[in-house]
Order: sequence, then structure tokens, then C-alpha cells
Amino acid sequence: MTEIKRIGVLTSGGDGPGLNPCIRAVTRTAIAMGMDVMGIRRGYTGLINGEFDPLDARSVGGILAKGGTFLGTTRLPEFNELRYQRQAIRVLNQRSVDGLVVIGGNGSLSGALALHKLGFPTIGVPATIDNDVGGADIAVGVDTTLNTVLDAIDKIKDTASSHQRAFLIEVMGRDCGYLALMAGIAGGAEMILIPEIPTALEAVAECLTDAYMRGKAHAILIVAEGYKPGTQAVLDYLEEHKEELGFSMRVTVLGHVQRGGSPSAYDRILATRLGAAAVRGLAEGKSGTVAGMLGSKIAYTPLEEAVAHLRPVDERIYEIARMMEM
Repeated sequence: MTEIKRIGVLTSGGDGPGLNPCIRAVTRTAIAMGMDVMGIRRGYTGLINGEFDPLDARSVGGILAKGGTFLGTTRLPEFNELRYQRQAIRVLNQRSVDGLVVIGGNGSLSGALALHKLGFPTIGVPATIDNDVGGADIAVGVDTTLNTVLDAIDKIKDTASSHQRAFLIEVMGRDCGYLALMAGIAGGAEMILIPEIPTALEAVAECLTDAYMRGKAHAILIVAEGYKPGTQAVLDYLEEHKEELGFSMRVTVLGHVQRGGSPSAYDRILATRLGAAAVRGLAEGKSGTVAGMLGSKIAYTPLEEAVAHLRPVDERIYEIARMMEM
């Protein structure tokens, strides 16, 4: 087992709350264990271009409450090519880096797995607001994002009730409906539309009509951006049948506001625990794993398992959501 004297840390893919606390934890844990730390700018793009900055305890001071990632992040689909992976390892070796912590979602952790398979000690931390990575019950950033969405739902519900309107609220979730499902339950939505569960447009219209006939002052529909046939198709269909609905329709697309903001207490603690666990894992030779929270304990799951497929939503929770729609 290679002794780890210097580690690198990068954030890759979509940003989200909690990345800075995780970088801070990686840095300060490594220093406490006698290691040097290199912060890698702009994810895998910065890695292959050699954009490295030494980090010390003061470098990561004052970032605990800040959203986003001070190291920056990019998406680099080309990193799945062997030549870029080899170039990354060459750069890491040139900078005398012995191990790497990758903080990100499925694509980012797939890159970490590739580096591990080429023999470079690498460990991952799940950080994605979609919460679709295996090896973790909840990823860094999810809690804050859910509360951001919930705050928007609550505010929209106030104005919807005042005008007796129905609102279609689109949230992030290109391939996974976790965010829409949980926000819909917490926000008391009348219907939740997610990629994993096909829902006919006729059923959406029927839901709104039923809510109106039961005397509701508003109706809230939460739709994940990856739901098919899509938010616009839902709106077009409802506009065509607006005389039957009772409610007038409005649409709010929350967009990237969901990615920003100061991380919640839960995300700060989770990110700190997982960042520290990632460094300890590298020191103990646990390369090729993801440090994630399972139950109430931190576990190291093989990256190969974690990225094998997107973690689906729990259909039992979806059934609970349906019962709450009355």
C-alpha cells in the first residue's frame, strides 16, 4: 500500500450546497494527519491542465457557510477517454500527489473509478442534488436544496390560494425524480410528476378538476425536469382544457436557484463527516470506494457498485405521496 503524503481534492460536475464544507474537511483532516493538500481548480478540466493550488488550514477558512465551490467545477465528458485519464495521472505524479478525493455525482465518480482502475489511489464523496448515487442514503447538497424548493412551494402556495390558481412548479431532476418527490411530499403537492413513474396528461387534468370540485383554494403540481412528455407539454394540454379545470394555470421554473445558497446545518455536518472519512479511507488503502452515509454510519462502498446505475426513487415513498394528495 502506497503511503499517502500528499492528496489532491477536486469538485466536478453540477455544483450544490455543501461542497465548500467538504473541501474544508478534506483539507483540515489531511493536515491533521500530516499530509499536504493540493486543491485542483475546475474539476477534471483543471486536473488535466495542471491547475493546482496548495491548500492549508487558512485557505479553507471562512468557506463553511458559502454555497457553490471555491475550487470551481466543470463538466468534462471527454474524461471517459483513456488518453485524458492517463494525462490526469501523469499530471498528478508530476505534482507528487499520492491520492485523490473526488467530490461529485455519478459522472464525477465514474471518473474517479477510471483513475482507480489505472492504479491511482482515488476515493469519492457523493455530492449531487439529485441524490441518485449508490452507496449513500443522502448525498451532500440534497437537504439544503430540498429546503430551498420547499420555501418556494410555500410562498407560491400563498399567492395561489389568494387567486385560486393552480401552479406547475418545475424542479431539477433530469433522470431522477427524488427532489420532486420529496419536495412534493413536504410541500403538500396535489400531484408529483417524475421520470420513473409514467403519468398520463389526462390524469393530470383529472387531478386538477377533482381538487377544484372538492373546494380546494389552490392546486400545486411538482414536475421534475426529466418527466416525459415534459413541463411544456403538460402546460399545453392543461391550457387546451382550461375550461374544465376550474383553476387558472401558472408556471414557475425554479432552475438554478436550487443549486445556490448557504448549506444547511445537516449538509455542513454531513459534508464534514464524509470529507474526513474520505481522507481516512485513502490513508487506510480504501481506494476505489465512495465514502457515504448508510443508515446512521459512514460506509465505504465500491465505486463500481455506486456508479453501476442511477439509484431509483423508492416506489413505496411514491405511494405515500399519492395517499397524501387528497
